[in-house]
Amino acid sequence: MSQASFLYIVAAFAVWIAARLAARRSLRLGIYLAASWLFYFSLDSRFLPLLVLSSVFNHQFGRLIRARPTGARLWAGALVNILLLGTFKYLPALGPLLPQIGFWQHVREIALPLGVSFWTFQALSYLFDQYRGDDTNPSLPEFCLYMTFAPTVMSGPICRVADLVPQFRTPFAGSWDTVREGAQGVWVGLGMIALARILAAGHGGFGVDQAFALSGALGTADAWIMLLGYGFQIFFDFAGYSRLVIGVARMLGFQLPENFDRPYLSTSVTSFWQRWHMSLSFWIRDYVFLPLAMSRREVWWRHASLVISMAVFGIWHSASWLFLLWGVYQGLMMVAHRLWQQFRRGARRIGPPWLRAAASWLLTFAVIILSWTLFRAEGVSHASGILKAALIPTAGLRLPAGFVLLVVGLVAGYFVSQLAVARVEGRAPGLLSWMPLPARFACYAAIFYLAVFRAAEAQGFIYAQF
Repeated sequence: MSQASFLYIVAAFAVWIAARLAARRSLRLGIYLAASWLFYFSLDSRFLPLLVLSSVFNHQFGRLIRARPTGARLWAGALVNILLLGTFKYLPALGPLLPQIGFWQHVREIALPLGVSFWTFQALSYLFDQYRGDDTNPSLPEFCLYMTFAPTVMSGPICRVADLVPQFRTPFAGSWDTVREGAQGVWVGLGMIALARILAAGHGGFGVDQAFALSGALGTADAWIMLLGYGFQIFFDFAGYSRLVIGVARMLGFQLPENFDRPYLSTSVTSFWQRWHMSLSFWIRDYVFLPLAMSRREVWWRHASLVISMAVFGIWHSASWLFLLWGVYQGLMMVAHRLWQQFRRGARRIGPPWLRAAASWLLTFAVIILSWTLFRAEGVSHASGILKAALIPTAGLRLPAGFVLLVVGLVAGYFVSQLAVARVEGRAPGLLSWMPLPARFACYAAIFYLAVFRAAEAQGFIYAQF
């Protein structure tokens, strides 16, 4: 065990004990805030001052909006946050268009602050909610903790002030029950992360990355297996991370919003985006789509608003044509689903309900898996080569048999496990409830260690780059 890992474990248990013993709410709040700042500093010491400055600015600007909620104040505050995000996330992407000397050389080398996309969106939601009359009214320490809360600061879930601040104001909610519940979530999250690492490493050193490097020489079956591998790699990786941090927060007595709800079981693209990265999907719905859609009454504008909103969803990930196309693609598929719903209202249903549901699931699954091409490809020509291989039938299987079996086995195993969970859901006992208390404590300690250790290596997660 490294010295840093040991310090994380000691600090985590020290925070739990100190918060439990703290008699005053203000003291407990200070413990959480100091621990969160130290945690962020240990991961990215360069940008803690930026995060603190953003927290103080947005809190004060939110108070101004609350005092007099005008559109000018709202957009002034939002513009500052957009400029901050754009400077660090999007300006360096313009590198090829910038001069190659002097100041512009440094612009291209701007580093991306850890979690900036997530905590900037949290700041924006606070400003929008203040404009709408939210009555949470956090104090400065409460808002700083909301912005820097250790479990969410790196890669979400993206929270709202109403999600966290009321919990900061309650008595310490941590208990052996919450430790047990959180440990079960951490256990599941670590298992999913392990599956993502298995897909990345592959079989015999041939994993998902190696498959994408060979995309120009792949046939149709190869392309779909490769996309299946990446689709489940990113799902296991990000859903596992979300489950892990939700579990860690639960151990401390906090309840975070869910971020994934079995998205690959969806029977429509609309349903998929209500189940995948839910905190961001609902953020886009509430603060982009609904204001746009309600600004005009025409049906065509509602469809256009959906495409625009999903384009924003794509650009949130990166300033790339591929991510923009990925977002537009998702929006168009959602519009197509709405049009199909309108068409079939008066149409006669064909076939039994289970067959229609199966067909809807299969079509949705194929549409989503194909879309990962735009998410993962290195460029437009790379993406077009993969799409050509996937959509124009070509015989043969060129990927290594071990990699193919690995992908097919994990995908099949996932769906079988979902069927098994559905059969026993609500009836299964606690994960470790059969163990004596000392043994459970030892297991929880080991799980907490793995959770903290994984959190310290967040840069290894796919979504850490966003």
